[in-house]
Amino acid sequence: MVYSTVVSNKPADPLEPLSYRDMATPLGDLRLVASPKGLRGAWFTDQELLPAADGWTHTESDPILEQARRELEEWFAGKRQGFDVALDPVGTTFQHQVWHALCALDFGKLTSYGDLARTVGRPKGAQAVGGAVGRNPIIIIIPCHRVIGADTALTGFGGGLPRKQALLAHEGNRYVSRNPRARRVCDGQAELPW
Repeated sequence: MVYSTVVSNKPADPLEPLSYRDMATPLGDLRLVASPKGLRGAWFTDQELLPAADGWTHTESDPILEQARRELEEWFAGKRQGFDVALDPVGTTFQHQVWHALCALDFGKLTSYGDLARTVGRPKGAQAVGGAVGRNPIIIIIPCHRVIGADTALTGFGGGLPRKQALLAHEGNRYVSRNPRARRVCDGQAELPW
């Protein structure tokens, strides 16, 4: 995966050309957003953090958006476990450290906020890591759904706990409840939940 780092504490340049398209998934529609350098964002269209599309160009022909759409369809179909699309998220240096660490997680591998904090060299920074995970602008491809509590609790997810539960089940991790305190019940063969 190519990760083009844009480190900024400010919003993205409003004059930068951004393209977007929506795609249907088994878990609801996703909005994909691309800069000229890579995928800038991927959000479920009902997420609170979905930015307004003001100034973006709607297109079905952008090559980055098309690659992201194709790879996500393959992932949902069980034909892909990783992504190759170039990424261009905007965030702080610390957020990028956390997002890079998330990208290094293998398909089906889970981590806790504390373990992720240790991975990025901030062993007492689990809460800060939680904030960076919660601001992940590229859902699924930067796999924030793989972060759970130290006790295997489901915890939260910007796309909603039903979606997190389904994404984890797709990767072989079972939760029988959508309660944030629900614990993982087993690791098993991945079965498509949809």
